[in-house]
Amino acid sequence: MYNFVTMNIEHYIAQLLYRYQCVTVPGFGAFLTEIQSAQLIESSHSFFPPKKIISFNAHLKNNDGLLANHIAQAEKTSYEYAVSAIQYEVHNWKKALQENGLFSIKNVGNFSLNADKNLIFTPYDQTNYLTNSFGLSAFVSPVVKREIFEQKIEALEENIEEKEVIALIPERRRTSAYLKYAAIFVLGLGLTGAIGYPVYQQQIANETIIVEKSVQKQVQNKIQEATFFIENPVPAVTLTVKEEKMSYHIMAGAFRDEKNAQKKFEQLSSQGYKARRIPQNKHGLFPVLYGSYATFAEAKKVSQEIQNTENPDAWVLVESL
Repeated sequence: MYNFVTMNIEHYIAQLLYRYQCVTVPGFGAFLTEIQSAQLIESSHSFFPPKKIISFNAHLKNNDGLLANHIAQAEKTSYEYAVSAIQYEVHNWKKALQENGLFSIKNVGNFSLNADKNLIFTPYDQTNYLTNSFGLSAFVSPVVKREIFEQKIEALEENIEEKEVIALIPERRRTSAYLKYAAIFVLGLGLTGAIGYPVYQQQIANETIIVEKSVQKQVQNKIQEATFFIENPVPAVTLTVKEEKMSYHIMAGAFRDEKNAQKKFEQLSSQGYKARRIPQNKHGLFPVLYGSYATFAEAKKVSQEIQNTENPDAWVLVESL
């Protein structure tokens, strides 16, 4: 008989939420994470860093091995012992719900039952499971009093304008004598330009005609040459298309006998599913998938349709295969 009193499963769930998008507690449900961008609330001048938002899905109950393996490695025990410890803890959670109508998972969230006996999850918002935001905390910025700064700026501008007026008055008197000579010099340049500009313009026109004839001749030679052969053919262009990563998979089942796995794969393929078989896992089972998807939302939608129509035990596996 195992003793699970010292097993802190809540702590291991919190550890995995830092690293994974989905942490499943077999027989109970799955905790899902979604990244929320940084937020600014203008009314209260509050800033909040990016964070992971935690939600709960009671339909994802199948054991994907993630939590049990993590516990087995941390506790240096067997996988079977870890699975039994999880089952024991889930039994206590359900018992607490029946007797008290609520219970809490430390640093994760609270569970309660509503009037219709449906399970309600309220996430714990004091812990940020996004590792990129480590050390960042929310803060409130003090209100900037713009009126005081505007008054100071206006006062400075008035002082600057007064100084500029005083400094410019003597300068006008000193430079008035030189303006006469500058005007005579500019007038002389204007007369010279009026006479020399037509001559210069005619010279430019003659040179332009010579250059145009030379360019036309070179173009004609290149056209005749291109008629017979191509000097430098354009090299072939190879395009590399990056394959979209499919990290969300709908699990149809895992089989001890590989023949049964192949039979299930062929059955799903004949039904129109993009079924897949993945290699034998560490537990000696041969998994078969309904299909793989790029986003969790897409995989979740399809899995719910499958659960409602043909296989209530279908669940979403989050893993890069």
